[in-house]
Amino acid sequence: MKDVMYFAPTGVDEALNLLAEHGENAVILAGGTDIVPRINYYESKPDVLLYIGAIGSDYIREGNGRLIIGAGTTWRRLAVDPLITEKAGVLSEAARQGSCVAVQNASTIGGNLANASPAADLATPLLVMDAELVLASAKGNRIVAIKDFFVGPGQTVLKPEELITEIYIPAFVGKTIFLKLGRRKAMTLSVVNVAVRLDVEKGKCNDARIALGSMAPTPIRCIRSEGLLKGNAIDKSLISQCATEAIAETSPIDDQRATSWYRKKAGENLVARALAQAVGIEE
Repeated sequence: MKDVMYFAPTGVDEALNLLAEHGENAVILAGGTDIVPRINYYESKPDVLLYIGAIGSDYIREGNGRLIIGAGTTWRRLAVDPLITEKAGVLSEAARQGSCVAVQNASTIGGNLANASPAADLATPLLVMDAELVLASAKGNRIVAIKDFFVGPGQTVLKPEELITEIYIPAFVGKTIFLKLGRRKAMTLSVVNVAVRLDVEKGKCNDARIALGSMAPTPIRCIRSEGLLKGNAIDKSLISQCATEAIAETSPIDDQRATSWYRKKAGENLVARALAQAVGIEE
């Protein structure tokens, strides 16, 4: 393997200045659960490795009526932190199901999002909570809604000189649910995952969010299916209709984990289960 330049900045400003200098040649290393295996198998041959594990971005706090999560926050912390459990339980549940504790202790929320896998488990909970991402560069910051962040498999709106520094989760109302199907019960990538948020009052749906992972080139919101719920009383018939419509909005592929046909069948069932749980209807 060729020589690689390695930097380990100790602050955000230093990291951003290094990104400004090295740009497209730099590969960002946080927990390393994605990039290190690719390097070991010679799938990635970076010129510059920029380790950001020491820049102080592992934190969770409240401010301005929202949750603020540092991009370096680990999955394990998301899984057990009382503030996340109370205010954003759907994210906590997704983190708990992600992998073993050892991997959770290394993996970061920023890395999961920047990697932009269509199956990213943390993306769908953030989609239903209308999260926003802070993208920072040496020239300044910009805020991007997570629904606008992913543009394709492994592709995002991040510029070469930018770094995800924080995730904002605004205050919201409603019941949230995360469900995941893999080829085994733990430590596996999703065949399909779903997150929902329903604001239901006296049986009538005031607002709805449905997000699916591993069902399209990016994690997606099911806008048409959400529209069927809003303003209506939710019963088993409407849940079935919404689940069917949600899958109609997807475009899954065949891969080593599942066929497109299986993803559609399993996904429809998973959406229906999530909606039923969110509204409190027995399946």
